[in-house]
Amino acid sequence: MELLVASAIGVLTAGGIYLLLRQRTFPVIVGLSLLSYAVNIFLFATGRLTVGAPPVLRDGVTIYTDPLPQALVLTAIVISFGMTAVIVMIALSAYLSENDDRIDMTDRVEDDA
Repeated sequence: MELLVASAIGVLTAGGIYLLLRQRTFPVIVGLSLLSYAVNIFLFATGRLTVGAPPVLRDGVTIYTDPLPQALVLTAIVISFGMTAVIVMIALSAYLSENDDRIDMTDRVEDDA
């Protein structure tokens, strides 16, 4: 189980970094989303991956699941959704003002005259 979760985190991180290095805005947004999913899975996995264990300590229970990473992941999901909405609006306004969705500005020359 841990190998599967670690592999999923690695694949999501690698895919997210690859997409972040693209020159268009849409792959960058998808890459940021993949990275946030990888971080969420990593945070969730820090609370021990146990099946059927209660989330809090009870009398006589020795194995439990830590509820703090679950709360952190829920908060991170809400924050990443809000940040994705902000990034989409910034990318849309940049596209509408320039009629191009390229991220790098090295090939654009400003005329001062």
